[in-house]
Amino acid sequence: MAVGALGDLPDLPTLRAVTAERGDVLTTPTPQRAADPLGEPLARALEGDEDAFGEVWRLLHPPLLRYLRVRDRDTAEDIAAETWLHVVRDLGRFSGGPAEFRAWVFTLGRHRAIDAGRARAARPSTPTAEVVDIGTAPSAEAAALERVDTEAAVRLVASLPGPQAEMVMLRVVAGLSVAEVAAIVGKKPGTVAVNVHRALKKLARTHRARAARG
Repeated sequence: MAVGALGDLPDLPTLRAVTAERGDVLTTPTPQRAADPLGEPLARALEGDEDAFGEVWRLLHPPLLRYLRVRDRDTAEDIAAETWLHVVRDLGRFSGGPAEFRAWVFTLGRHRAIDAGRARAARPSTPTAEVVDIGTAPSAEAAALERVDTEAAVRLVASLPGPQAEMVMLRVVAGLSVAEVAAIVGKKPGTVAVNVHRALKKLARTHRARAARG
């Protein structure tokens, strides 16, 4: 099932009911980022406002989908849909601000992507060509290096080694802090910062080299 338009949002008939269960804390709040556009609609969504939840979805679904496409292009939309269903189901147990919510959503998506990858690897019928193609970066992507939100740039990032690609997507595309990325991928903040820096330098070199070749 793919989540491609607002009309495809998960059914929310019990949103007000689940938000009433907010006694269990899933995350530890940290100071909110200044003028975070997610803050106001998230606050209303946590009070059961379904229109506000739609705003939250519109803000987070595109970067979530781009991140998942780096992990697995073929199943990204299905995994995104499953992620949002989980969000709706457990929204009443969430407590925190926009930074914690953003990190929670991407953590859910990451876990589902990992599970899907393991399930696919266990199936011997998976064509090898599909796996190889996922990590291929066509030459046209260099022109989109400075516009990370384009399809080409996503593919270019996907050409990086898996761990580096994931860190770049979470840091640059998802907009998570170094500390939040570190918590999600299970690495030290310093390791994340160094890997992201090296990856961006590598992408910049690739961009310049391809631009020079015309």
